[in-house]
Amino acid sequence: MSEGPSYGFDTLQVHAGARPDPATGARQTPIYQTTAYVFRDADHAAALFNLQEVGYIYSRLTNPTVAVLAERIATLEGGVGGVCCSSGHAAQIMALFPLMGPGRNVVASTRLYGGTITQFSQTIRRFGWSAKFVDFDDLDAVKAAIDEDTRAIFCEAIANPGGYITDLDAIAGVADAAGLPLIVDNTSATPYLCRPIEHGATLVVHSTTKYLTGNGTVTGGAIVDSGRFDWSASGKFPSLSDPEPAYHGLKFHETFGPLAFTFHGIAIGLRDLGMTMNPQAAHYTLMGIETLSLRMQRHVENAVRVAEWLEQHPKVARVTYAGLPSSPYNDRVARICPKGAGALFTFALKDGYEACVKFVDSVNLFSHVANLGDTRSLIIHPASTTHRQLSEAQQVAAGAAPDTLRVSIGIEDAADIIADLDQALARV
Repeated sequence: MSEGPSYGFDTLQVHAGARPDPATGARQTPIYQTTAYVFRDADHAAALFNLQEVGYIYSRLTNPTVAVLAERIATLEGGVGGVCCSSGHAAQIMALFPLMGPGRNVVASTRLYGGTITQFSQTIRRFGWSAKFVDFDDLDAVKAAIDEDTRAIFCEAIANPGGYITDLDAIAGVADAAGLPLIVDNTSATPYLCRPIEHGATLVVHSTTKYLTGNGTVTGGAIVDSGRFDWSASGKFPSLSDPEPAYHGLKFHETFGPLAFTFHGIAIGLRDLGMTMNPQAAHYTLMGIETLSLRMQRHVENAVRVAEWLEQHPKVARVTYAGLPSSPYNDRVARICPKGAGALFTFALKDGYEACVKFVDSVNLFSHVANLGDTRSLIIHPASTTHRQLSEAQQVAAGAAPDTLRVSIGIEDAADIIADLDQALARV
């Protein structure tokens, strides 16, 4: 298929990156379950290893099934290239890897998935990196947090767990003024609801485990490169602008231009970090993406109905869904997520922590799991699970207070979803 501006999202989610198998004519992308690839001759092998020719060497780096997925996600996001890896957490490390170094920091939103907060506040310190967490509604605070050692700004388009929508245009303006790349996690929105690159994002990361795959079968991650950032302008990103010793002094930005980050992610990131996506996982995700728009439409329709019902329930203290007129972020929906506010949000119970624990033990249709973005409706109590390692103050800042439950609304019959919530609330 030749992708172009004439193709709509629904067409691209089925066809982008995929071509009939040249050996067999197979219409569906095959699972290339192989570790290595035969070179045509010695010169071909040398050219591949020198990055003078694009092709397949070893499946830690590139694999035909995974390559189709990377191209499809990049196309849907409006980027120039993409790299797929083993999980969403791997995607975050790989996104930061070419940018950071000992003593460098990333300015991150306080409204992030609990695992990301832990990764940024604890684990990356072992690399000599650090993170500054700031309320991204306070643009002056974001600006003040940036210093000479800052190398990136990080946020989620629709934040997990609360469904908070980030003002990407405003944050991108801050990043541009500082000459820094903006990295946006678009897992909860998907490119169907939000395209962060159109709002100024430099890089987009995904946990493909969630809505992109949509069936709760495999883990995976992706990084999409907008191709718009000048990595050589400031001297702050030597991994991309300066000679690379492992490739005889090759300069990634000078050599690959808009695709510099993508090539670095494969040739250095996957080569040395080894956070490889397996081809079967890529296959499941490709099949999931074929129905992404259809699923997201139903997810959003159901989420609106469920959130409206919960907001009226006498045992519910608050509902954070941005699609509700009462939400302080409702005005951002039309601008940032014009097709809907997603299907991930929280609600608080008036009776607090113990009521929340009782509630998750009382649901029947909902699955109590540490996941989101499945076709099934899912629920979790973040304070006792995904955000357990955080202090109560951090939990509150992240939108995961002790009295709060997170729901990922599935594509079941909305009346059945509401009925399950109703019977569980009756037991609290």
